[in-house]
Formats: sequence, C-alpha cells, structure tokens
Amino acid sequence: MECSRPDCDRVAILDQPYAGTHLCREHFRSSVWERFRRQMHHQAPGLSGGMIAVALSGGKDSAVALSLLTRFARGRPDLSVLALTVDEGIEGYRPATLDAARKLTQGLGIPHRVVTFQELFGVTTDRSATDRPEAPCSFCGVWRRQALNRMAREAGALRLVLGFNLDDLAQTVLMNLTRGEPFRLAQMAPHLRAQPDLVPRIAPLATLPEREVYLYARLEGLPFDHATCPYAGRAVRNLYRELVWRLEEAHPGSRHALLRTREKLLPLLLAHPEGEGPGRCPRCGEASAEGLCRACAFLPRRLLGPA
Repeated sequence: MECSRPDCDRVAILDQPYAGTHLCREHFRSSVWERFRRQMHHQAPGLSGGMIAVALSGGKDSAVALSLLTRFARGRPDLSVLALTVDEGIEGYRPATLDAARKLTQGLGIPHRVVTFQELFGVTTDRSATDRPEAPCSFCGVWRRQALNRMAREAGALRLVLGFNLDDLAQTVLMNLTRGEPFRLAQMAPHLRAQPDLVPRIAPLATLPEREVYLYARLEGLPFDHATCPYAGRAVRNLYRELVWRLEEAHPGSRHALLRTREKLLPLLLAHPEGEGPGRCPRCGEASAEGLCRACAFLPRRLLGPA
C-alpha cells in the first residue's frame, strides 16, 4: 500500500486507522516530530531560558522523548536538557534499563543523573514488595514520582518531561473516571499551571500511540530495554490497558476522545475547590493533597520517626 501523503508513491510502513491514513518511513518520522513539536508548544508555551528535565527509564517511551527533546532544544541555545533516572532496586530488571539509559545519554551528549530509592527513602521496591505483595506498583509509582520531582526541582528544571504516550494517558483518564475520581484528572500530566515545589510535568508524546513510539524508536536505532518489570503483572492498570485497546479496535479514535474529554473537563476541575493545589506533608515537607503524603504513608513505620 502506498503512502497517503500527496505526491508520495513510497510504500507505507504504518497504517493509522484513527486518521484513515498510511505513512511511508519518511513521512512517519516527520509526523512524529511534528506531533511532538506541537505538543511542546501547546503544553509549555513560551518556554525559554532554562533547563528541561526528562524522566528517563531506559524504555522506549522515555528514550523517544529524550531524543526528540534533544532535537527540539538543539536550535534553541537558551534551553538545556538533563536526563533523570530513578533506580527503584528491582533485581533482574533495572540494571539493564540503566545500561540502556546510559548508552542513550552518552550518544546524545546529555548529562544524566541517577538516584536510588535506597538513598532517598531507605527502601527498595524488592524489599518492600515482600511486605506488600498485593500492590507493589502502587508504592513504587508514588516513590518514583516524588523522587523525580525532587531531582528536577533541585536541578532548577522549568519542566519535567514524562514519556507517557497516547495509550498511557487514555488509560489514566478512563481509570480515574470509572473510579469516580475526576479531580485526579487535574493532577495528571500535562500540567497547565505551576504549583509550589512541584515541577510542572508535561507529556509531549501525548498524541503518539504506543506502537508508533515503538516503531520510531526502532527506526531511529535508539538504545532501549524491552524487558517488562516483574511486578507489572499485578498492576490494576492492566485491566484498563485491555479496555482501551478493545475500544480503539472497535472505534478508532477512542484514545484521542478520552484525552479530549479531560481537556474539556480541566477548566471546571481547576476552578473547583477540590482542584486547588496540594498542601505539605507534615513529615517530609513535600507536596501532599491531604495530610501525610502517599510517599510517607507507604514507608515502613520504623523509617518515619516522630512526626
């Protein structure tokens, strides 16, 4: 099948049912760049004069986000890029992703900082999972988000780029809506307003489906690790991943519709008292929506000490 772009007779390598198009290699690569660039201007308008941090896990999504952001900043000497990686302490998984992250940053010439859960919280995901085997993704995700925010804030970053793709964000929107937690939609990336001590998170891969991110990473020859976290099978998100996939198969464009739903609700959510910014955790001083932050709540009591 030929590429859908006018005056292009090259063979298509990708079909896009949600757009009704097929793209050749060259037009696919340029479309990824254009969608990324548009999201950067949409999510972080007027960005200049500082540093942008990227949460680099070593997987395909964050690898593509860092690669594209490096290109975005290359023509703007007023912007610099920093890669941040969190080592949660997951044997048999994290070492390989750390290796891929180091190879990518070295190849791009981007400074790279790594912090461990052990350094920040005195715990590792592996050790904590023995105490909370039912939901390791819950506490691991909370600690990772706080670690990344602290690293980005200490580096003086203007924004923290996350590698969330279209599928990831659609799943999160659906999850929050079906749980009856609409105000969490205002807390998820991309953030439209700054809050004290929280580096605004943006997700410039927001309009890129997961399989297109994977294809782009392969075409560009980016180093990334294919492994899946050994705890991922227990995540609640798996159900929503399946639901979103089935919705998209039956009704192409459903993922984009879920994102538009969030965008339409966001002004109402931000104007409501429950949509206001968080306070502070009485123990660690980090941002917290209500009392003790979730990061501290998940820590073993022996590590918390007196309030």
